[in-house]
Amino acid sequence: MLAVNYSTLRNNLKSYCDRATEDAETVFITRKDEKNLVMMSLDSYNNLMENIFIRSSQKNYQHILEGIHQLEHGKTRSMTSAEWEKLVNE
Repeated sequence: MLAVNYSTLRNNLKSYCDRATEDAETVFITRKDEKNLVMMSLDSYNNLMENIFIRSSQKNYQHILEGIHQLEHGKTRSMTSAEWEKLVNE
């Protein structure tokens, strides 16, 4: 996490854009009257939005956690393509 004022950002925009994209660093841009901004890479933004979507449904989130628990405890099984198709079409 990096905080920089607007004037410094403006004078060094390429450098801060590189840090946000190449180093995956979040840049907090401070402005007058506390009208602050955040700059991050598109990958970081997409990751954030995906996590918000996943967590937006408690039922969906619990289902994901249960799947992780099953994987961690070896409670999985292999299926052929035909078995998977049959299961999906039921």
